[in-house]
Amino acid sequence: MQVRGCGTALVTPFHSDGSIDEAALRKLVGWQVESGIDFLVPCATTGETPTLSPDEWLHVIDTTIEVAAGRVPIVAGATSNSTHDAVEKAKEVALRSGVDAILTASPYYNKPTQEGQYRHFKAIAEAVGEKPVILYNVPGRTGANIEPATLARLAEVPNIVGVKEASGNITQVAEAIAATPESFSVFSGDDAVTLAVIALGGAGIISVCSNEIPREMATMTRAALNDDWGGARSLQRKYLPLMQANFIESNPLPVKAVLTMMGKIEENYRLPLLPMRRDTRAKLQKIATEAGLISSATAPASDAKEFYIYENWAAGPRKIVLHRGSCGQCNQGKGRPAGHDANHARWHGPYPTLAQGREAAHGMMGVLIRSECKCV
Repeated sequence: MQVRGCGTALVTPFHSDGSIDEAALRKLVGWQVESGIDFLVPCATTGETPTLSPDEWLHVIDTTIEVAAGRVPIVAGATSNSTHDAVEKAKEVALRSGVDAILTASPYYNKPTQEGQYRHFKAIAEAVGEKPVILYNVPGRTGANIEPATLARLAEVPNIVGVKEASGNITQVAEAIAATPESFSVFSGDDAVTLAVIALGGAGIISVCSNEIPREMATMTRAALNDDWGGARSLQRKYLPLMQANFIESNPLPVKAVLTMMGKIEENYRLPLLPMRRDTRAKLQKIATEAGLISSATAPASDAKEFYIYENWAAGPRKIVLHRGSCGQCNQGKGRPAGHDANHARWHGPYPTLAQGREAAHGMMGVLIRSECKCV
């Protein structure tokens, strides 16, 4: 089995209480397949996998398999910074008949040497028999870079068939492609450089942006793979701002915000992630509008659920006021009000629930007056 083209690194939708929104997940997977995506990647970074319990992790993968129903390949994420745990996770997911390949990232936090990474990945690959394994190089998150020479060694392991390259270093991507056999698939890990990676000999993209525009990303990727560079560049130019916007704050904050604006999911996260700042959300909404994903009248659905604390000690006793994110009194429709001196006033938030906003307000030391706006 050779995976090629555009695959979506799926978000994991949550309810406001933190539980998995299975109905939204099923609709999202169905929409992706019907839109012509080439393969699906549940439980990668975009899926907030570190916050999932083992049962939830398997449930998301099983649900994706069930809805996809064999129509597209499934590349399941299985990562740990403990080699023993990574091996056990890979073995567990490899038993799923609907899993076509496994995506596994470098051990995070440990900062292993090149030899340590080689042995880590080799152990995973050997433990899952003939199941194809795709490596995930994302040093900005893991603190460990898979160098091209190490990748060349790993490509000699029969069932290590590719890598998602998200180092952000296009020279390294070129070296990785040159150092590995033509049968070894190098995927872009960054939507914005998909065409560059394919031009160098890459096999496609494991995409964040295709959560929002699956048909367009798949069409762009296929066009490049088929040497239709005019068509590919046309789509690249149109959607480049959206590709870049998905990283104006930590992934998956922007992509979940846009999917919420599109009515696909509710914008809920698990700590330590919190909703986007209002200033960057406004920029994102403008980009999504210009890309044709939402109308100009569409407001971010999460605004009604966010809460902010305004702390002011410019005159008299120190005072804080708790506001709803959509309050016209505190934001005038433009986010945090302009003209306030940072030395005399400060905003705190956003807080996803009223209870968390109140808890934060009560935890502030030295505040003499606390109150809540009428909007709360």
